[in-house]
Amino acid sequence: MSSPYLKFAYHTFGCKVNFADSCMISRQLVEQGLSQVNINEDADIFILNTCSVTENADRKAQKFIKKLNIKYPGSKIIVTGCYAELKPTEISKIKGVSKVIGLNDKFNTEEYYNLISENIITKSPTTVNDFQISYSLSERVRAFIKIQDGCDYICSYCTIPKARGKSRSGKIVEIINVIKDLVNNGIKEIILSGINIGDFGKGNNENLLDLLKEIELVKDLDRYRISSIEPNLLSDDIVDFLSKSKKALPHLHIPLQSGSEKVLKNMRRRYTAKDYKILINKLNKIIPNICIGVDIIVGYPTESKEDFLETYEFINELNVSYLHVFSYSDRASTYANSLNSKVSSEEKKYRRKLLQKLSKSKFSSYVNNNLKSSKKVLFENYNNGILDGLTENYIRVYSPGEKKFINHIKKVNLINYANNDVYGELIA
Repeated sequence: MSSPYLKFAYHTFGCKVNFADSCMISRQLVEQGLSQVNINEDADIFILNTCSVTENADRKAQKFIKKLNIKYPGSKIIVTGCYAELKPTEISKIKGVSKVIGLNDKFNTEEYYNLISENIITKSPTTVNDFQISYSLSERVRAFIKIQDGCDYICSYCTIPKARGKSRSGKIVEIINVIKDLVNNGIKEIILSGINIGDFGKGNNENLLDLLKEIELVKDLDRYRISSIEPNLLSDDIVDFLSKSKKALPHLHIPLQSGSEKVLKNMRRRYTAKDYKILINKLNKIIPNICIGVDIIVGYPTESKEDFLETYEFINELNVSYLHVFSYSDRASTYANSLNSKVSSEEKKYRRKLLQKLSKSKFSSYVNNNLKSSKKVLFENYNNGILDGLTENYIRVYSPGEKKFINHIKKVNLINYANNDVYGELIA
């Protein structure tokens, strides 16, 4: 490689799939002779891996680019990710941007340091269809591994299928080999990630349950989690398997989006609120003390005040642990964007605040139900005599301890919950 650009830094917006991809790109660049520095340091190249799930995500990227250009006017700024795939021309016009790389070329690392070409936009004319397993590491303790990409769904508000392409995934044997390598390098916990992870194996004559069964057999792997999974793809067979697994952790994130049957239908979701409730009740029954996270969208164009109240009451009655609440955002080329009955920004903010308050209440109840019990905590960080890490059921715990316990799983008594933090004591 002959390149005058020696130092690079990257910043990731959005989902864990993006984080995994960014980590893969950075490792490849280091292998090819570039030096990685922190995003807050001066670099020859800044790589931004963007999200475009909402208009706010686009604005965040725009603002970040402008700040970088002001602070480091002599550096090259390269933009990739979903925003780059959907709106390359828009991005290319932002002052400071040197190159826009589409998703088909995302892992072609030469594109990141070969900036001689006059073409600022590198975007394949064909549909995104490649798949490459990627993974991200956090303090070399937990690893997010991308096992699936793309989505075949046509939810009325979403541009992700257009950006990421059709559903596709790695083969089980390849994923297992990557997991074994990670475990051999000291990783204690794997988080399976994807755009529509329940669709894993489509086209390969494999499925998610097949993969879980093989992961269960990986020697020396202590534990694994499944990231966000569509409720209609969380089959009875998978739920039953998870309930009996010795390594799968009792934590699932299951998008709902609305508790109104009318709004769900307009969103083109593939389940009903009734289906969702049955699933949540079953999970709580056969996996005691499971942590369940829920995605909700407020202010969808057809969501009346009555529809929102229906959603609020529906969630209030559900035995779930926390919510991720999003305000609906118009996205170009979607069905929802063409609807006339828009909800005002003020009303969306009001609805979002109500659900965020409900989320805080539910999480507090969940944590309090776990106090005075012992949990297995995988410690990730150490700061001034205090360790912190996650329990098997996704509660971050702070405990006095020694630095040597990082990347170890220890039993901890959960003793106190104050100022949104959970405190515990190591069991000798």
